[in-house]
Amino acid sequence: MSQHDPLRLHVPEPTGRPGCQTDFSYLRVARAGDVRRPPVDAAPVDTVDLAYTLIRVLDEEHRAVGPWNPQADPQLLRRGLRAMMKTRIFDGRMLIAQRQKKISFYMQCLGEEAIATAHALALYHGDMCFPTYRQQGLLLARDDVPMVEMMCQLMSNGRDPLKGRQLPVMYSYKRAGFFSISGNLATQFIQAVGWGMASAIKGDSKIASAWIGDGATAEADFHTALTFAHVYRAPVILNVVNNQWAISTFQAIAGGEATTFAARGVGCGIASLRVDGNDFLAVLAASRWAAERARSNLGPTLIEWVTYRAGAHSTSDDPSKYRPADDWQRFPLGDPILRLKRHLIGLGAWSEQEHEQAQAELEAEVAAAQKEAERHGTLLDGHIPPLESMFEDVYKEMPPHLHDQLQQAGA
Repeated sequence: MSQHDPLRLHVPEPTGRPGCQTDFSYLRVARAGDVRRPPVDAAPVDTVDLAYTLIRVLDEEHRAVGPWNPQADPQLLRRGLRAMMKTRIFDGRMLIAQRQKKISFYMQCLGEEAIATAHALALYHGDMCFPTYRQQGLLLARDDVPMVEMMCQLMSNGRDPLKGRQLPVMYSYKRAGFFSISGNLATQFIQAVGWGMASAIKGDSKIASAWIGDGATAEADFHTALTFAHVYRAPVILNVVNNQWAISTFQAIAGGEATTFAARGVGCGIASLRVDGNDFLAVLAASRWAAERARSNLGPTLIEWVTYRAGAHSTSDDPSKYRPADDWQRFPLGDPILRLKRHLIGLGAWSEQEHEQAQAELEAEVAAAQKEAERHGTLLDGHIPPLESMFEDVYKEMPPHLHDQLQQAGA
């Protein structure tokens, strides 16, 4: 290029547009069972190849095959299937509630349920998750977080545990190891690394698990987190959920077709895996591997979970404007609920009749929780936290200037 040539900025062309099929060939999908499983204490450099393939356990006949098979108890898998089903039902009802103006805003994890629910089953009590706004499965897979509480937060009513101080879906549960969600992208990555470093300094065995979407890998905080995690060998799992789409841009905008997102960990000297995020058994196996590595003081792991955002980015988004309506049906990794269901049926640990019964039970459970939450108010009836709650809990003792503002507000 001569000094007179203009600088040319490369902007990736979108591969998915309304009326045009999305090209998923870049996924380089490996056959189930073909990817090796290194020992937990493997050096990061020995995981390089695992950042460019796809770890899978369930084959085309929905059998568990290969070295990554977690040999999970069928009862645990049944629990995981029910957790995924409950998450999808919960999302569906809350989406309708938003359309009814009972909630101001909502974000589904439709098509991504296996990632959070299976990961939750691989963690211990006391571990801390630093999630984004599409990991509600981390909470719904547990027994100690009532759905009523979550729904009250969504409805910003008088029983909202956060007193209306967070947007809907931005939960906060210290007792459940669920750090307050932030709308700012990638901040939770550096927070998780810092939390993990503190745990290690205290001689604790608790680990951190951080979550971002593929687009947030373009944020500076993502790279800072990787640097600190590598240098201080923080006990942390760094999860990148590659669900193919940001609000309206394909993952190629963040560089997902030039290389894999998992490869970014390799470049920072971090053990890295690329996993079929719609394969519950693969998610469970990879999560256990990374958790054991962190808990054994062997360093961080970056995992790229390859999945698909089947719904809209949020209730403020219309995906029909930028991608084909049948994209999810064409996504090669399939529906995570259907895949685990068929695996359990093949084991003789589940049946179509049991699935229908579980669906009915879970729908009734979610409906009952919604009815109870609505008893404390929704946006439609104005039952919101009292005005004075804006001024409480800011300081241990309310200072004079907040007393004055409280009086000026007439509360």
